[in-house]
Amino acid sequence: MTTFGDVFHDFAGSAIVHSVGGVLALVGAMALGPRIGKYGKDGKSRAIPGHNLTMAALGVFILWLGWFGFNPGSQLAASGEVNRIAISHVFLTTNLAAAAGGTATMVITWLKYGKPSLSLTLNGVLAGLVGITAGCDLVSPIGAVAIGLVCGAVLVYSIEFIDHRLHIDDPVGASSVHGVCGILGTLLTGLLSTSNGALYGHGWGFFGAECFGILVIDLWAAVCGFLLFFGIKKAHGLRVGSRVEEEGLDIYEHGEACYN
Repeated sequence: MTTFGDVFHDFAGSAIVHSVGGVLALVGAMALGPRIGKYGKDGKSRAIPGHNLTMAALGVFILWLGWFGFNPGSQLAASGEVNRIAISHVFLTTNLAAAAGGTATMVITWLKYGKPSLSLTLNGVLAGLVGITAGCDLVSPIGAVAIGLVCGAVLVYSIEFIDHRLHIDDPVGASSVHGVCGILGTLLTGLLSTSNGALYGHGWGFFGAECFGILVIDLWAAVCGFLLFFGIKKAHGLRVGSRVEEEGLDIYEHGEACYN
């Protein structure tokens, strides 16, 4: 039986990196307000598509590759057989979760919308990567797949809820990918850790520590984010005028249009 309060585990930052960033993204989007034309007079959300999905896909694959430095690199040492085995395990769980996350999102969007969404599937890969980052050293390969599937599935509904229900304009789904999936990954580590997870018969102490840790971290992030973003908004302002927004900051900042 693990004890509560001294076993919080966040191997490479699902909580302290990703959930903090996701919470700040949500608070920042609330303070900034929606883009012009995002919501109609009837309150319905209007899609504002990205300009280049090919570049978006390239960016996700670069991130996927970079995560092999981010997660296995957090082992801090590659010398000795024990460390090499540990690093290999982190490589495996990281990759499995990413693939599972993308697959789950693709299948759900296919069933939900009639066609597989490329943009959401790319976010599903990131959701799996974010989710596995907390416990990539503790979960089994099957556990990694489970984390990826859960994060990739929840992502679709989280993005929809924040956009359609809360009317918070999050253009790239950062609050869902990093915030929601960072929280999920931290909690699922408490369930699926092979050494002290609740679903492996080790009691609920470790899971309780994961719950308490993520709650404290994200409450701190939310309060700091609120003070920061709304403080700047009150003192100086956060966004440009409507004409500049519609014509594009590239023209006003650089003197030429970046896109045709």
